[in-house]
Amino acid sequence: MQTSPEDLLAYLADLSIETSTIDHPPLHTVEESRALRGDIPGGHTKNLFVKDKKSELFLLVLDEETSVDLKRVHEKIGAQGRVSFGAAELLEEVWGVRPGAVTPFGAINDRAARVRVVLDQAMMRHQRLNFHPLVNTRTTGLASEGLVRFLRATGHEPLIVALGQEARLNPMRLASI
Repeated sequence: MQTSPEDLLAYLADLSIETSTIDHPPLHTVEESRALRGDIPGGHTKNLFVKDKKSELFLLVLDEETSVDLKRVHEKIGAQGRVSFGAAELLEEVWGVRPGAVTPFGAINDRAARVRVVLDQAMMRHQRLNFHPLVNTRTTGLASEGLVRFLRATGHEPLIVALGQEARLNPMRLASI
């Protein structure tokens, strides 16, 4: 049985990890979340569920502005050969979430620790990070140290490496900053 968002938030509270959660319409992409974000403080992220040639599973967690070279990322994360995206059915089976709600909080459902969680080093510089709490109709913020503590408590020792380069701001975005 998969964990509910309420049970996840209770688990985080039991670990003395402070969180704040807001409700919003369903968000499926980084672009949609940018449009509805408002003034949510902290780093905003994207999460990529991938597998290697030996079917080892990885969750790549990075800042929404960071690009990653999927043809070379296996060299940084210890994967066997190039990675490809994991199927939606596998994501639901192992991580307990659907596409559009991918989150490191899915570790609570992966009791066998089949997924290796990889956190981007640049993203971890944010004091606060934001993720879906197992559903894409909410966003939960917590301290970056709280994320690491949560992952360790679920049996997922995170690998923290430089996954990519932050995307360069284009002139149109500079005007709005």
